[in-house]
Amino acid sequence: MRHATYNVNGIRARLPRLLEWLEREKPDIVCLQELKCADESLPIADIEAAGYGAVWHGQKGFNGVAILARGDAPKLRRVGLPGDPDDSHSRYIEAEVGDYVVASLYLPNGNPVGTEKFDYKLKWMERLGSHARVLLAEERPTVLAGDWNVVPEDRDVFSAKATRHDALLQPETRAAYRTIVHQGWTDALRALHPGEDKLYTFWDYTAGCWQRDAGFRIDHLLCSPEAADRLRGAGVDKWARDQEKASDHAPAWVELV
Repeated sequence: MRHATYNVNGIRARLPRLLEWLEREKPDIVCLQELKCADESLPIADIEAAGYGAVWHGQKGFNGVAILARGDAPKLRRVGLPGDPDDSHSRYIEAEVGDYVVASLYLPNGNPVGTEKFDYKLKWMERLGSHARVLLAEERPTVLAGDWNVVPEDRDVFSAKATRHDALLQPETRAAYRTIVHQGWTDALRALHPGEDKLYTFWDYTAGCWQRDAGFRIDHLLCSPEAADRLRGAGVDKWARDQEKASDHAPAWVELV
């Protein structure tokens, strides 16, 4: 079973690219981020025509997350993280697909550092960590997949020096990510590619970043112990980033048996 995560950077604008990728790679479960459309505007008919059932949590013009399942209908468990009933951002959705618990998340960017946006990022990560601990206690195969907006290590970015002021690389951001991983989650991409330095999933549109391979690894799939036991492969579909009018992210995926 192939489980993928893909920040589409606007599902209506990138719909041809999404459908192209679904047809070529045929992932079984897909976590999407940055839909940038309201619930009623999601092109669900096109997704269903491609053979996928879906649940989603949209927001007009911003954020938005979804879970797709090939030939199946995900069973929605929750939208939004617990811990802040006033949080209006559409950044988290959770469902069951077969015997898997699946979450699609779009973690706040947090820039610029030193502002309320960075504080919101850290508080959101704290809430995510609390909920992740609850999910682990279920002892089920679970995958937390999405755009984490976290660069875990210096080797996960083209230049740690050039990006040292970015919220994605701050010590507090990395510490919050490690705290979640150390609960017992497996960072699947890194676990299966321990020696690879340019394991990037995002290339900015500016400054020729794609052409220069000046990327970031910020899209992660964390596997619970029960899912990690089934882990057989992981990778990045870089070809999707090279298409016309592509998202600035490439899909990342894991193979589970």
